Amino acid sequence: MTFWVVRAGRHGETENYAIENNVVAIGWHEFGDLSAMVDRESLQSHIEAVRPDKSVATIRVWTGELWAFRERIQVGDWVALPLKQRSAIAIGRIAGPYQYVPDAPQGARHQRRVEWARTDLPRSELDTDLLASLGSTLTVFSVTRNNAQDRLSSLVLGEETARRTSPQAEGSNSEEPIDLEQVASDQIAGHIQQNFRGHDLARLVGAILLAQGYKIEVSPPGADGGVDIIAGSGPMGFDHPKIAVQVKSGSNVADVSILRELQGVMPRFGADYGLLVSWSGFNNAVVREARQLFFKVRLWDSGDVVNAIQDNYERLAKEIQAEIPLKRTWLLVEEDE
Repeated sequence: MTFWVVRAGRHGETENYAIENNVVAIGWHEFGDLSAMVDRESLQSHIEAVRPDKSVATIRVWTGELWAFRERIQVGDWVALPLKQRSAIAIGRIAGPYQYVPDAPQGARHQRRVEWARTDLPRSELDTDLLASLGSTLTVFSVTRNNAQDRLSSLVLGEETARRTSPQAEGSNSEEPIDLEQVASDQIAGHIQQNFRGHDLARLVGAILLAQGYKIEVSPPGADGGVDIIAGSGPMGFDHPKIAVQVKSGSNVADVSILRELQGVMPRFGADYGLLVSWSGFNNAVVREARQLFFKVRLWDSGDVVNAIQDNYERLAKEIQAEIPLKRTWLLVEEDE
């Protein structure tokens, strides 16, 4: 049994479709239905005919990914879908053969049915070596190193957490292109998780809001009346928007009761808007309900906190920069194929 990763677009364009329809799905719609391809060679010839503008190397990579999706992935194999719109991973088992769905969204017409075991596994629960194993920029690939299959399946099944089980990597994905931006974000998140536990996470979120131009007050540790931070605009903080912030630093995925609690206390603090920060993310019910509250409430998970730090790093207080020492690095971005 193999553990696969299937992505839902460069920016997660079809990840909600995949989760809601119990599938993993990929693009390359221009190649049409691949069911009639008898072998990998015929698939490659088909791709070459449809896209003669692409290099030999690109054609080979695309052939490998599409053939893996159609043929190599087996019913019963584990599959991970790293989410882009949340700092989480969906994991399930392949439950059906390849199918082409012509009326599906353009980026999701090649499909495999999935029985999702979990759709809200926080990236923060995984060690950095395991996250790196999932870090290829390919759309479809198998994970063989760092005992990823056993560790991820054990985590999803509620057994031992996905921690390093051997000092030696098992297998290698070294020839696959790595998403260095995601690797860096995961490293920053790991540092924050280690060094900003409990009330310190509220202190960090307060520092981000201060860097964004708000006047803030962070509640001291202990009972806070349902709000950890209040933030207002203007020289004294009296101007709009006024924001009530609740921060959850634990390992539990937030549910709708926490979102509704924040909604309930916002009027008491005279807040126009609410910000709910849950380091370990949110379950699907929270995400759905928050969509209906788009103009009143925002959700931040660990990935959003990291993004906010990166966006405002030069304006953060010096003591925060000292606690999270970052260096901006420029990398050449290869042209997307």
